[in-house]
This record gives sequence, structure tokens and C-alpha cells, in this order.
Amino acid sequence: MDLVPALEEPLQQPLKSVLGPATAKVMAEHLGLHTVGDLLHHYPRRYEERGQLTHLADLPMDEHVTVVAQVADARLHSFASAKAPRGKGQRLEVTITDGSGRLQLVFFGSGVHKPHKDLLPGTRAMFAGKVSVFNRRLQLAHPAYELLRADAEESVETWAGALIPLYPATAKLESWKIGKAIQTVLPHAQEAIDPLPDSLRAGRGLVSLPEALLKIHRPHTKADIDDARARLKWDEAFVLQVALARRRHADAQLPAVPRVPAADGLLAAFDARLPFTLTEGQRKVSGEIFDDLATDHPMHRLLQGEVGSGKTLVALRAMLAVVDAGGQAALLAPTEVLAQQHHRSVVEMMGELAEGGMLGGSERATKVVVLTGSMGTAARRQALLDLVTGEAGIVIGTHALIEDKVKFHDLGLVVVDEQHRFGVEQRDALRSKGKQPPHLLVMTATPIPRTVAMTVFGDLETSVLDQLPAGRSPIASHVVPAADKPHFLARAWERVREEVDNGHQAYVVCPRIGDEEDGKGGRAGKKSAEDEAEKRPPLAVLDIAGRLAEGPLRGLGVEVLHGRMPPDDKDAVMRRFAAGDTDVLVATTVIEVGVNVPNATAMVIMDADRFGVSQLHQLRGRVGRGSAAGLCLLVSEMPEASAARQRLNAVASTLDGFELSRIDLEQRREGDVLGQAQSGARSSLRVLAVIEDEEVIAQAREEAARLVAADPELTTLPGLRTALDALLDEEREQYLEKG
Repeated sequence: MDLVPALEEPLQQPLKSVLGPATAKVMAEHLGLHTVGDLLHHYPRRYEERGQLTHLADLPMDEHVTVVAQVADARLHSFASAKAPRGKGQRLEVTITDGSGRLQLVFFGSGVHKPHKDLLPGTRAMFAGKVSVFNRRLQLAHPAYELLRADAEESVETWAGALIPLYPATAKLESWKIGKAIQTVLPHAQEAIDPLPDSLRAGRGLVSLPEALLKIHRPHTKADIDDARARLKWDEAFVLQVALARRRHADAQLPAVPRVPAADGLLAAFDARLPFTLTEGQRKVSGEIFDDLATDHPMHRLLQGEVGSGKTLVALRAMLAVVDAGGQAALLAPTEVLAQQHHRSVVEMMGELAEGGMLGGSERATKVVVLTGSMGTAARRQALLDLVTGEAGIVIGTHALIEDKVKFHDLGLVVVDEQHRFGVEQRDALRSKGKQPPHLLVMTATPIPRTVAMTVFGDLETSVLDQLPAGRSPIASHVVPAADKPHFLARAWERVREEVDNGHQAYVVCPRIGDEEDGKGGRAGKKSAEDEAEKRPPLAVLDIAGRLAEGPLRGLGVEVLHGRMPPDDKDAVMRRFAAGDTDVLVATTVIEVGVNVPNATAMVIMDADRFGVSQLHQLRGRVGRGSAAGLCLLVSEMPEASAARQRLNAVASTLDGFELSRIDLEQRREGDVLGQAQSGARSSLRVLAVIEDEEVIAQAREEAARLVAADPELTTLPGLRTALDALLDEEREQYLEKG
């Protein structure tokens, strides 16, 4: 929840005398705070107790921090330098302590005079700056500081109370300046309109919104903070869940054509020719989907599951059920490579059932067509004709399916693969091609913790496939520390050769294509190993492929695949690899989803630290798809102690995608997952943590569903309507759709 009407005044106007235009500008540009309401909803990150000191030993490197500590000693040194050759350069070194650890502060030149006067031994203050290391000691260079004295009137006023709030800050605006600005607007909190229904607030013992805002910014006790956070978490969870519940409610009012498969139709014929039995999970999820398809309002279901759990088969059976019932089904894929891959595997699985209207096709067969932006005119015209006449029961395509020219005879089901690649307009544009709203099945191979599913995909019912089909092989994963142990990397290439010698194939994945301009030089001066690994451009497909073909993989068939190749070339490369004509495919993440080559058993991911946890899990799922065991090697130059290496160790330690998605979420924070990527909009979540607050989210979902069922238009709750409008402002209207 962001704004309430009484608090919509721009910061620059009411606070001119306090903030000034420059401060208001920094708040807008660096913190996304534009109004009084925004500022009131900028909550403290944590609190320091006046009598306690920060743990200096726990400070994170290279981050902007605010600490409360006491000056132990201060020494002024003179030195000679280019600017002050006669030894008149001045350096002030101040050591601060928390009673156990110590931290050095350094000031230079004319900047030494004020701190030399202020920072006397025994003085307590707040210090803000970026943590760095000099001579193996932690230090803050030229930190900003605010003395904590009881004698100055302003300090007593500003820091009244035992708890000092520390705010998310930037190098351009320290925490205490934000705090002072918030204290100035805090009286406006009384005008905040409460979005929660009184009955809900009373029933759950929550304080009012004005009281919560006062307590979070000016707490007197830790109980005040707990009261405020409990209340503000409910606001965030509840407003979001009401938005989702209203969408579910609106969708449930739409009419849809029930689609029930014929007892001896296409689906039955398909099941009869499957060379294996469905897993228990596939049967259960298919049952949920068929139940939804048989109703007279549109299905909205999220199908999520592990890499290789057989989602495509479940989706295909749903499509066949719809074709059986006289409708058509469209599968929307995010890339041409994936659309072609899906088309090939569907046609392969269906056999003569995919040859509708063709000689040798089964009498129950339908036509399966592919539609992509790069198709030739004749093929495209034929595909469009097959769709509008109903000749094609199934179409698989990219964004090209959404174009105005594409018309269906009777679109009954839309399957969206990899939901996070598509926005709501695209999803809805395809759905609008049905005479009545078609059923919708959204698939994701990125396992999502239940709480995230409830928060991001709350307008969809969820089905989970967490069982791997029989015959899938385990994948061994290892981190290859290329900088610390170069011989490990040499051994990685030997392992690739061994796999090829055994009749198998391998992928090598790089973060970049390589024909772009490299970023211009890094920073001057001495760099740490971590800096070196992070600052050089990521390894590129075109460079690595050449090096491997001439070096450690000489004599093997090495080909490249990346997103900027012409579609026909991409398709030809994938066909050769699938046919076993290529030994090693050096590729970007175009192979991340859907690519299925059971004979590929090894994958080497270069600069693995440049990929996210979920992405690494996706990539790894491309191997071990046949009867031979899979091997995934994560190559990184990052030092062992770095956060990036910890992330890679986590990926190597488990094949459980749900566990990895939790780790990923804890490391990236929800902001990235819930709305950070959406057109630059900030996440609406300030205090709610989707992993920790599972109970609040689940309860808010129940309350929201009850409320919307009774009053879909929220006629009796103007405060809630206002909060919804703020959440779903123009910038964020697609927010709910893009997890």
C-alpha cells in the first residue's frame, strides 16, 4: 500500500523549509519518495538502542551502513603528498568501538577540522558511509556523522525516546536526515485513511493505521515496533490479496464453454499410444485440469513443477481434451527456439494423431501447426488458414500468435509457457481471440514457494508436479573454482571429452554472446580477486567456442547457439544437436527452458556466478533427461568466501527446486520478485516478507476472499478502494501478473 489521499501532497511543497528542493530531489530520484504519504511509508530498516552499540564485526563489505558507536581515540597525522609536498597534508584517524570490535574512520585534507573538534574520545554518534578494507582493517572513509548528545535542543527533540530508527538510506542522504524529514511530516499520519475493515482490525487485535505509523517511526518500546509491524504487514498482505481476489471473482463471472473429452476420442487414442504410464502426480494434476475444463467459467490454473517433471505432457493432454470437445488450443512460448522445440516434441509424441487431413493420418487426428514471426509468407499463410478454418486443433507459437491477423475457429484453451516472460496484455490479447473467454493454463518450470504463489499468482489456482518420471537420471553438480584451482577447469574439459567418448553430448553455457562492445575499462588502482572477477566482461559464447574448438575440445564437433542468430540457423543447429551430429553446443541461456536432448549428459556453465539460482537450476535441468546420469559443472572465479560462491554451493548441494527457490528469494529479497522488474516500479512490500510471513499471507487471502464474495465493489470500504488504486496505479497495473 502506498498512498492515501490526505497524504498525496508532493514533498517539495509542504516541506520546502525543511527539505529544500535538493533533498526532495534526492528522495525522489534515489528512494522513489515523492509525497508525504511515500515518506511516511518509508519504514526504518532497524533500530538502535540508545544505550547499546552496533556489532562492528558484522558489517558487510562494500555496503552503505549506518552504525552507532563510541569514539575510542582520535589522532591527527601530517604527511607529504603531491598536493602538500612540505608535509602539510593532514589525515585524521578516529577509532570507534562497540565495546568488542573496532572500526577506523579516516578524514583527509580540509575535511579534518570539524571531526577533529567534534569526535573527542567518549563521544557517541551515528556514522554513515561505505565499508572498505585498508591494510586488512575495516574502515569508513569520510563518513557522515551525527552526534548523539542530550545537551543540544535539536538532538533531544530528534532523538527523543530510547530507540533510534535507522532508515534505508543512500550515499547522498543519510539515515538521520531522512529521520528528521519524517519527524516533520509525522503529524500528517493522523490523516491516514485506514484500509482495513474495522471488524477485521478488531478481530485480530491490530492497532489503527495512524497509530501504526507513529509507532514505527517514533517507538518508545520494542512492543511499539512489534505492534506497528504486525499492523503494517497486514495492510500489505490484505490489500494485495483483495486485488487478487477481485480478479478471481471477476474471472469467475465470465462465461466459458465447458470442454469435456469424448470417451473414445483423440485423448484416449493418445493415452493408448504412450510408451509409459503417467506418474501419480501427472494423473492427479490432469484430473484437476479436466475438472476445471468441464465447468462453464474459465479455468485459471498455474501448473508448476520441477524441471523435467512432465509438465509439457500434462499440458498436451489438456489441449487434446479441448480438441476432442470441438475446440482449439494455443501454446504460447517465449522464444522461437522453444516454440520449435515444443512443436517437434508434440508432433513426435502424437505421431499419426498429429497428421489431421493428411494421408496416413488417423481418423481422430488433428493438425498441429507452428506460428513464429520469422516464418516464410507461404507457410505463414497456410498456418493462418488452418487456424481460421479449425483444421488445426493445436497451434504452438511465440508473440506472433497475438497479432491481429491471427483468427481462430474456436479457441478453447490457452497454455502459457514460462509465465514470467509474458505480461498481462499479451496473456489477455491471446485470450480475447476466443468467441467466449478460453480456459487458461499457465506453466512455470521455476518452482515457486507456496507463499510466493499466493502473493504473485494469487488469481490462479495452483497445481504442483513434484515427482520426476521414471527413467530420469540423477544429476551430479560441482563448483569449479577456476581462479583458485585452474587444474579443476582443465579436468572439467577432460570430463566433457569423456562424456563424448562414451557416445554422449554436452552443453557449455556462457552469459554473453560476444559480438557486443565490451564495457570500457574497470576501476583504477589495486583490485581484490572479487573485484577482478566481477569487473571483467562476462565470458562470451563466440570467444569460448573458438578457444574450446582450438584447445581442450579440439577434434570434437563444436557449434554455437544464441538469440541473435537467424531463426532458421537456430533451428538447424538445434536439429543437428538433437540428432547427435554435434558433440558440444556452446550457447547462451536460449537453452534454459524446454530444450530436450536426452543424449546430452554434461553441462559446463561458465561464470556461473553471473546467473541467478533459479536460472542455474533451469539450465541444469537440460541434462540427465535420458537413462545416463547427468553432470553439471558450475565454473566461477569468485573467491570462496564470497556470497556468489555461497549461492553456487547451494545450487550444487540440492536438486530440489522448491528449496532453491526459497534460498534465491531469501538472497534476492522480495523486491526483485514482486514488482522490481515491472517498469521500474518499487515493490509494494515494505515490511511483509513472503517467506517468513506465510501465516499472515494465508490468513489475508481467506479474509480477502470472504470480503470480496460479500462486496465485490467494496462499496462500504472507501479506504480500501483508495489503497487498491494506489497499489494498482498505472505503473503497476501489470504488477500482479509478472512474478
